[in-house]
Amino acid sequence: GFTPAMQAVVYDRQGANYCGRLWWMLKWLGHANVAVLDGGWQAWEAAGGKAESGTVGAISGQNYPVAQSLSALAAIETVAKQLGSSTQTIIDARGAPRFRGEMEPIDQVAGHIPGALNRPFTANLGADGFFKSAETLRAEFLMLLGDRDPATVVHHCGSGVSAVPNLLAMEIAGLGTTALFAGSWSEWCSDPSRPVAQG
Repeated sequence: GFTPAMQAVVYDRQGANYCGRLWWMLKWLGHANVAVLDGGWQAWEAAGGKAESGTVGAISGQNYPVAQSLSALAAIETVAKQLGSSTQTIIDARGAPRFRGEMEPIDQVAGHIPGALNRPFTANLGADGFFKSAETLRAEFLMLLGDRDPATVVHHCGSGVSAVPNLLAMEIAGLGTTALFAGSWSEWCSDPSRPVAQG
């Protein structure tokens, strides 16, 4: 029963980590009317928002008409081919210890893609659980990027989920639509011929 004309509002309890991926996927399908609930479920409850529980009745389904994508997807072949090029800036959203290769709880290889910059996805939120202001996010991303063009950014994380809050934060900051490398570290390190950096 979901149609392109409907406004989607997605939310979670994890700092737009999981709902951010749904936001990105809907845009990838060409759905323009999608928003992330800033502050998540916690903010909704704190504001006195209504809540329901229990089983929801079935809604008759229909095929969703996929339209031109409103988000960018970077394939591993492209990421590998442009590695080290000025046409690509990789931002890794994992925590600093995983980025540096000090620990790796999921994959067989620890470290990061050579040349990648590190911005943990949690850095986009204030202590109140809301996204930082557009001005603050813009200043932080521009400081991270230095002289690199924001349009060259490709985001990744461990499995293509927690990278999305960085992508969303760059849009909030007015830095445009950037790409997601959905396969992320798990796909990159699955081939021992691909280079790995640590530190």
